[in-house]
Amino acid sequence: MNVNFSVKTVASAFAVVFFSLYFLGVYWSFEPDRLDLKQEVIDAAKTENVSPVVGYTTTTALIRVTETILEKPGGYLANDALPPSVFLDNIPAWEFGALEMIRDMALIMRQEFSRSQSQSLENKQLQIAQPQLNIDHKSWAMPSAENEYQKAIDALYLYRKQLSDVNSQQAQFYARADNLRDWLQEVTKRMGSYSQRLSASVGRDQLNVDLAGDDAATQSTFAANHVQLKTSWWQIDNEFYEARGATWVLLHFLKAIEIDFSDVLAKKNAKVSLQQIIRELEASQEAIWSPMILNGDGFGVLANHSLVMANYISRANAALIDLNDLLSQG
Repeated sequence: MNVNFSVKTVASAFAVVFFSLYFLGVYWSFEPDRLDLKQEVIDAAKTENVSPVVGYTTTTALIRVTETILEKPGGYLANDALPPSVFLDNIPAWEFGALEMIRDMALIMRQEFSRSQSQSLENKQLQIAQPQLNIDHKSWAMPSAENEYQKAIDALYLYRKQLSDVNSQQAQFYARADNLRDWLQEVTKRMGSYSQRLSASVGRDQLNVDLAGDDAATQSTFAANHVQLKTSWWQIDNEFYEARGATWVLLHFLKAIEIDFSDVLAKKNAKVSLQQIIRELEASQEAIWSPMILNGDGFGVLANHSLVMANYISRANAALIDLNDLLSQG
């Protein structure tokens, strides 16, 4: 009798723990909502008792999307070593995609947006923030990724405070067409990669076009004339969520750019082009109603979520390239 009672007790306790961890994992797997960037700027300016200046919105966007990675349900999951997060891979992939876009923006802010020319000095706070964001995203101790990212956030807060201090020249943000083009070039490379990786979910032959357009071009080692590209079945959902994380962050950055580079965009009559890109990215963030990422054939019975995401990204990327060309015109 005692033995049966003990077995039932242990089984019941195990079931409670298992289902508790399961539902906690499901809750932690929800993606963060989109931020109301304009309200975020209003709240930040009110808290700091300042008037937003050029660059304030972009800096706020960088701060808030980075904070969201750390503060969302479950916190930062990519480096967790305990259940249930150790068994989750979708949100850690989402976090990595978001980080890639954050790192690109931090680098551009340090090298371009905050400097008037190539010989000008770097901002000290951005010098601190940008390297902190480049720590291995899976590092969990000595130092942990969360601590390093928080140091970057703290430095960005100081930069934003310096930026809005009208009595100080410690920090600047230069909203120029050439600076914006430098960032867009990085974004289009990143987006092009995501589009290719998502499209490989169904497998396809691709001709080698690495040296196309230059008859004198060479490369280090031999490459086949065509290759078969196909994403592993186990990696399809990771590729999808990484792209979702990257486009989530990019959406906020573009909304910030629309404000801080308003005059530049108006001069080039490019505001409507940027707004269309924002719409494409908003569509990429629509809710996923399937319990899993499906990988049906192109015109098969089941949907292929990767191809749908690749479509939105490809259209947004083509528009980004057109916007970059528009900004380069006199």
